[in-house]
Amino acid sequence: MKYKIFIVLLSVFLFFFLQKKQEATLHLIWHKSYEDDTLLKTETGLKWALSYLGASILNEKNIKKNNNTFTIDYLEMGFSKNAEKSLQKIHQKIKESEEYKFNNYIDVGRYVSLLLGSSEHYYALIETPKTLEEITKNYKLKSEKGYINNSSVSNVHRIIQYSEQTKFNQLFLSQEIDSVSGEVYEFETIELLKNGQLRFGIFDENGNRKIAADSKHTTAGKPAKCIWCHESNIQPLYKDQKNNKGYLPFLKLQQSLEHYRSQYNIDKIKSIDVLNYINYKQTQDHTFTEILYTSFMEPSAKRLALEWNLTEKQVLEKLKNYKTHQHIEFNFLGNLYHRNEIECLAPYKNLSVSGSIREKSKQEVNYLQ
Repeated sequence: MKYKIFIVLLSVFLFFFLQKKQEATLHLIWHKSYEDDTLLKTETGLKWALSYLGASILNEKNIKKNNNTFTIDYLEMGFSKNAEKSLQKIHQKIKESEEYKFNNYIDVGRYVSLLLGSSEHYYALIETPKTLEEITKNYKLKSEKGYINNSSVSNVHRIIQYSEQTKFNQLFLSQEIDSVSGEVYEFETIELLKNGQLRFGIFDENGNRKIAADSKHTTAGKPAKCIWCHESNIQPLYKDQKNNKGYLPFLKLQQSLEHYRSQYNIDKIKSIDVLNYINYKQTQDHTFTEILYTSFMEPSAKRLALEWNLTEKQVLEKLKNYKTHQHIEFNFLGNLYHRNEIECLAPYKNLSVSGSIREKSKQEVNYLQ
């Protein structure tokens, strides 16, 4: 009798275990986007994207390649339990899409765009709190402050504060302010994650989390733009600043930021397990993530032909009334279309992505609601 009960319980356990594993597994397809594009470059971009979201183990066990497809398993990537629950919801929404039902895969560029291009998805996966207070209570900010009156990013002045750095444990807090009244317009935060990446947060004047910085005050955009701009690093000041009474002199502030940047990079290199993660020594590999989502959001006719299983000539005929453009940063991608303009012509309905990865747009998706 006990043996039969054991068998039943084991069967139930295996059923739910296999069901959970199946939910965690997702098939992604790679479509060549430019002449020098390769599956390996796309894999590198995918790994960096997942690392931005907190993954700490990325190898052939959880990212399996087969011809031009990847099979990923987020349960093996070292995500937190809360992040896994969020990924489960996103994966379920993907699997319910017409594209996935029709093909049994989703475009890898669409997948990365869904994760990084939705601020709410990013915040949930990276576990950025909903209020600034929830962040600052975990750190002791130093009394000294820096004053930025000639920012490369902000249209207004900024006050910079930071805590001491203990390996991957530090907070940088920026306040966007009115230079005359001192009124705070919004806050931005940078924290160091356990996997060596950065966690970004954008908060309004009351300290409530928001999906993008206000373009009236700054060009910072959405968290994905912060990721792109910082290049997985603590960036120094690129412009000279005037010294302000009561604040750190410009050179002292610059030296502090350079010190933290240097120590942070040393700690990242020490933490590398290339066989199970990304290689922080390859400092420009992050670009493959940007190319991955850019080539999806702004595809060429050749790429669309692969996606839609048509000839390039057929695609060009379909798109004859749509204008093309070239990407300022990645002009090697060729003549491009805007995804949100031509999506309606796809042979099946796709799961919508946000209108822009880096900037706030009219269409911002959130499949965690």
